[in-house]
Amino acid sequence: MPAPKTQEKSFRENVNLAFDLALATLDVPEKLGYYIKCGNNVYQVRFPVKINGEVESFIGWRAVHSEHRLPAKGGIRFAPMVSQDEVEALAALMTYKCALVNVPFGGSKGGLVIDPRKYDEEAMERITRRFAFELIKKDYISPAINVPAPDMGTGAREMAWIASTYSAHKPADIDRMACVTGKPVSQGGIRGRTEATGRGVVFGLREFFRHPEDAKLANLQGTLEGKKIIIQGLGNVGYHTAKILQEEDGSKIVGIIEYDGALYDPKGLDVEKVSQFKQNQGGVKGFKGPKYIKEGALLLEEPCDILIPAAMEGVINLDNVQRIKAKLIAEAANGPVTFDAELILRKKGIVIIPDIYLNAGGVVVSYFEWIKNLSHIRFGRMTRRWEESQNEMLIEAIESKGHKISERLANKLRKGSGELDLVRSGLDDTMREAFQKMREYYWRHDQADSYRIAAMAIAIKLIAASYEEQGVYP
Repeated sequence: MPAPKTQEKSFRENVNLAFDLALATLDVPEKLGYYIKCGNNVYQVRFPVKINGEVESFIGWRAVHSEHRLPAKGGIRFAPMVSQDEVEALAALMTYKCALVNVPFGGSKGGLVIDPRKYDEEAMERITRRFAFELIKKDYISPAINVPAPDMGTGAREMAWIASTYSAHKPADIDRMACVTGKPVSQGGIRGRTEATGRGVVFGLREFFRHPEDAKLANLQGTLEGKKIIIQGLGNVGYHTAKILQEEDGSKIVGIIEYDGALYDPKGLDVEKVSQFKQNQGGVKGFKGPKYIKEGALLLEEPCDILIPAAMEGVINLDNVQRIKAKLIAEAANGPVTFDAELILRKKGIVIIPDIYLNAGGVVVSYFEWIKNLSHIRFGRMTRRWEESQNEMLIEAIESKGHKISERLANKLRKGSGELDLVRSGLDDTMREAFQKMREYYWRHDQADSYRIAAMAIAIKLIAASYEEQGVYP
């Protein structure tokens, strides 16, 4: 997305301004509030890597915003525009996000200035392992202190390399596989992690529509079925969000925005076909059928029920905010709506479900993976067959009384819960509970005039209580 032309506040300033508004709704000591807002520390590293006979220099950061709970948690981003300001802002969001969804982590984030598309797999492995080594030396990767995860430009492959590097340097650490989450399942990962952020977005939207009075705020009603949705960014988060909404909820994905343009069809797009085309061709340009829009950002301004920005921060800003016509904006990405733009959107009656809540699915399932690695056992391994035998006895008991159960229902009842079932159940429960807390605060506090302020206030209150209970005072 092109940078906004109008002078905007920085990403970190946007996060801190939302913090200030939320803090004003609470009875938290001023100095303690200031301490919570400011990051604990930032580590900047430069390192060389020889690639094709030439030495290239790379710069990266790992920011720790809060250690009120350990380990600190947050992804590692590989992108050409990564900056210290961005990393610090993302670390702060992680702190508030974890508190809101009741995940016992502090907030952290990492970033490396690199365009992964310019390097082959061998080069990327060497760069990733060297970056990991630099962080390991300073305890910015550790199962007990700081646990990275995938983010933009990284995935299970990079997490496996990082875990392998940590294991090579810390072989005596029995919990070494918990040093990073988002790994392949074969390397200690957990089923459901790849889709977690996208599925968390869907669970959050479903919960929103379970409350008619909340949906009414956005001039919406009913369920997600038939809702016209535009997705910005068909990466990991956008793809899984769109696919699940289309296949499980009956939503109509009318627009998909990518870096090389956008596709629009009021009758609905086939998400899987568009995704396959993008993987093969590197973009959406040339996809046959729907309308192609070269300036993809223009599709953000098309009328729709739900607009889901699922890529970069700041895509809805002072330059385009007046032309946004969506009824509901669901922030699947971090910081896609700037602070000043949100003030205008709220005046227009457009509701925003904030990133601090809706983007939390990834860290929730990362928490499950971390627990799995510490316990050294797959979820469901000790209980699945026992559950199946108990359910079978239940079916027999019911049928012995003359009540015949259909084969379809019986098969569902017989099935014990495996790892994926438990992960999805835990994620659903977490997203439901967090939304209910957020909406309750929103409806009860006049000063909390948006979900974002309500969510932030809940997080600040919990973090402040944690510090006070530990005896940490300003």
